[in-house]
Amino acid sequence: MMIAGLLFDVDGVLLDSAATHRRIWNTWSAMRGLDQEWVWSLTHGRRPEDTVRDVAPELDPAAERLILNELMEREGNAFPAAPGAADLLVGLSQNQWAIVTSGSRAPVHQRFKLAGLALPQIQIYGEDVDRCKPHPEGYLKAAELLGVEPARCVVVEDAPHGVRAGKAAGCTVIAIATTHTLEELSEADLSFQDLRAATPSILAMISAV
Repeated sequence: MMIAGLLFDVDGVLLDSAATHRRIWNTWSAMRGLDQEWVWSLTHGRRPEDTVRDVAPELDPAAERLILNELMEREGNAFPAAPGAADLLVGLSQNQWAIVTSGSRAPVHQRFKLAGLALPQIQIYGEDVDRCKPHPEGYLKAAELLGVEPARCVVVEDAPHGVRAGKAAGCTVIAIATTHTLEELSEADLSFQDLRAATPSILAMISAV
């Protein structure tokens, strides 16, 4: 397989952020009288505003985003790097990879800095697209900016929405089961328990160019 580009999701893939995000959404759900499990199930790979629209359509998504931002600030922005992330990224050149996340630019920059991870030149955030995952817009835009056909890109994801976005973009998708089960990620082309387990396959694909 001739792969020329790697497109990474961020939360649950390069950053170990699931526990913090879960606390934030549980707090917000309790504030709004909503079922925590139901809300959490609708957060992965999505902008907070999109989740709010689905679970509480009577609320103002922009105003609720500010509240969620405040809850995030209380938690702090120190998210540890996912095991194996630093070793994988250090071996990649800037023209080989990109990040595609539903998160926002400033917090992600701060979290990468605190986690000791490098950022690629190509970065796609929630505010950069009109339609977030599972729509393929983010991955298509990243591939275009890398100058690589989507069919020659590998997407690395941890959530079903992200897997579907990568497949819809025409990419090969590797799923890692950090926030979902392997069964929930069955639409991916390859699945692994975590990023470290997936790394040999990722490097083999990119080095085959």
